[in-house]
Amino acid sequence: MGTVETDAARRFADIVGATGLLTGDQIGPDYAHDEALVGTPVLPGYVARPENAEQVAALLAAATAAKIPVTARGSGTGMSAGARPCPGGLLISFERMAAILEIDTENQVAVVQPGVTLADLDAATADVGLMYTVFPGELSASVGGNVGTNAGGMRAVKYGVTRHNVLGLQAALPTGELIRTGGRITKLSTGYDLTQLIIGSEGTCALATEVTVRLYPRLGHSATLLAPFPDLPAIMRAVPSVVRSGVDPVILEYVDKLTLAAISYSQNLNLGIPDEVRETAEAHLVVGVENRDRERLDGDVTMLGELLGELGALDVYVLEGNSAHALIEAREKAFWTAKAAGAHDVIDVVVPRASMHRFLTAAQELAQGAGAGVVGCGHAGDGNVHLAVFCADDEVRHRLLHDIFAAAMDLGGAISGEHGLGRVKTEHFLELEDPAKIALMRRIKEAFDPAGILNPGVLL
Repeated sequence: MGTVETDAARRFADIVGATGLLTGDQIGPDYAHDEALVGTPVLPGYVARPENAEQVAALLAAATAAKIPVTARGSGTGMSAGARPCPGGLLISFERMAAILEIDTENQVAVVQPGVTLADLDAATADVGLMYTVFPGELSASVGGNVGTNAGGMRAVKYGVTRHNVLGLQAALPTGELIRTGGRITKLSTGYDLTQLIIGSEGTCALATEVTVRLYPRLGHSATLLAPFPDLPAIMRAVPSVVRSGVDPVILEYVDKLTLAAISYSQNLNLGIPDEVRETAEAHLVVGVENRDRERLDGDVTMLGELLGELGALDVYVLEGNSAHALIEAREKAFWTAKAAGAHDVIDVVVPRASMHRFLTAAQELAQGAGAGVVGCGHAGDGNVHLAVFCADDEVRHRLLHDIFAAAMDLGGAISGEHGLGRVKTEHFLELEDPAKIALMRRIKEAFDPAGILNPGVLL
């Protein structure tokens, strides 16, 4: 280890203590990657495990002085390599900042450290009849990771994504300062909304050290409807009617035939669909509803069942209890199913809801032209399409993804709806986005991070 590295290690250790810093062989392989399917893991030069916000701020100030790149890590469940460190860089792991600081039932908020997992927060809020509604499909994910990527999930159709559910932050700047943005308030018309600017910035502007999240009442009754349709266009035509029905679904998902078969097999899921229906259906619509009152829920289920039948569903299956939970859990694990099936990448393009069929048709045609395959599912309620891409040739896959992303943007969409750009999709973003917007983003980044140490290679 050279002099510069030795000085940096000594400074970092002074901040977090000897047991709070890992170097060399102490750094395990988990710190080298997240769940992105593309790219090679990279071991950082240092892993710091701070215990409080002041230590995070001091680490950033020291890294800025030494010009050492910094990457933040929550649970490492991201899918775009946004938590993959830089060679020789500093990885700040929030594993020791995982406390639920307060659950404020009067204001219906929780104040948590960034390392808190969704599973822990869900358990704590259940005790008081409340819930944090962002469920991106992996309960081991951290709240800080949610903030970094503006995570969404299946329940976003009703409750929105992270930026709709985070009211305030404490954040550490690369200059070593700590700031507070927002708070326990639901309205803000005082200056720039820095909370919203930091959310979704993927650790390139500031690192959240405390998060104030909105909580909602936990409703006691729920049901899930599974409606097979003859083709995807029929589902896309049905979705606006379901949204306009007034039922306010908490989940509104489409799953194509191959994906449903794969998740049913991998999760040993028996949905009771007759063979003749399963063979005829090319796609399925999953509708989740909830209510505080059992009779009202039953009324909503009956109305939705009749509506889906009128809209062309081959049949409608009402799932409750264990079977409903099993289907939703299997859908949430679609990424792991795709990974096990040998997918070479997973993307999460978002388009206007009414354009989903046009986009999916274009994506299939592009894949066929490239000799590749795409299968998937997605959030039909908000236009977020998740596709598993099967294409072993890196160059061919890169061109294919570029063309798929361009097709989405031509329809008024974006490259990522909830996974973020990370290190995997940034190149496509820079090639396809308006140069004036990129230049503005660079100026914003420089204002937050003049030394350019925070997650270089991500977004910009």
